[in-house]
Amino acid sequence: MTTPWDLMRERVPQLRYGRDEWTRRMMRWHFSSQTGSPFWLRRAADLPFDPIRDVTSYQDLALFGAFDVEWLRAAAARDLLPRGFAGRPFRVVETGGTTGAPCRVVDVTRADHDVQQYRVMLEVRGLDGGDVLAMTPSGPHAYGYFVGKLAASWAGAAYFVDFDPRWVKSLLRRGEDAEGYVAHLVEQTAALLAAERPSLLFTTSRLLLTLATELPKPLDEYGVRAVCTGGTSCSAEEARYLRAEHLRGVQWIDTYGSTLMGHALQADGPVPSYHLPPPFGFAEPVDPADPDRLVGIGGRGRVRVTALLEDLFIPNLLERDSAVRTGPHPWLPWDGLRDVLPYTGEDAQESTEGVY
Repeated sequence: MTTPWDLMRERVPQLRYGRDEWTRRMMRWHFSSQTGSPFWLRRAADLPFDPIRDVTSYQDLALFGAFDVEWLRAAAARDLLPRGFAGRPFRVVETGGTTGAPCRVVDVTRADHDVQQYRVMLEVRGLDGGDVLAMTPSGPHAYGYFVGKLAASWAGAAYFVDFDPRWVKSLLRRGEDAEGYVAHLVEQTAALLAAERPSLLFTTSRLLLTLATELPKPLDEYGVRAVCTGGTSCSAEEARYLRAEHLRGVQWIDTYGSTLMGHALQADGPVPSYHLPPPFGFAEPVDPADPDRLVGIGGRGRVRVTALLEDLFIPNLLERDSAVRTGPHPWLPWDGLRDVLPYTGEDAQESTEGVY
């Protein structure tokens, strides 16, 4: 039987590499003077080891220690572009700025890979095709750009809500109310739902809660077959409420991820789990007191992320979230995460989630 993972590896050949072999390839790519980025080639001079010689397995990435996101905030986007991509078109994308100033990174191949992987997850649920509405951040953010490329992959129309998530965060940090801006987003979305009847709605869980309760009729009566969420989270109680009261006849597909880590895809089950496709990335719950140690299956830990892409290398970034470690899923046969919550340890970063 062909699984979603089989289909992904057919369409994105890089996914066929084992994580150790891919790690070695990425060390040669990012730290060779011919192909590496100025950012990593400069940092290599201060490392007490040779990444090409000494990093021979995924586990050896521990040599880099924890990645400080301030290094990324201070970097010019062009310094993150690998020399091996010279002359290739690229896009600069920015993080949402939840924990501080945004980071800028480059996208050469990543969005294309993300589209292929996500489209498989829609196909196996019978949801690919049709038009798409993106109630998502646009401009420099990756989410709206990804949705547009996904719709284009099957020649669907993509409709966009004008959405600046930083305005909401700015309001909240000043102690002001963001209800007016959220109402502005809902108004735009309701008009597009009524006029265009898209098959898929992309948004965040937080906005879905507001939208679903304020629309004059259920989403399925607008022609929506599925809502696809990412970004902010909602509680288990809120999720049960949405499914019972507002999403009857509509599938709900969630992802866990960020601009830096990518899309951890949702695998169906009694408790949904999220799996970041290897070898491009790894999202692992670790012991907050010993970030080199994974927690056991069923244990909760702080999420440690490694991005191992040709576009971007980030080793051992401690995220603002905690999660429970799960085992493999038949669709996505490697360990995953569930029950994602904000990390609340003493070393937690101050964050402003807002609506994204």
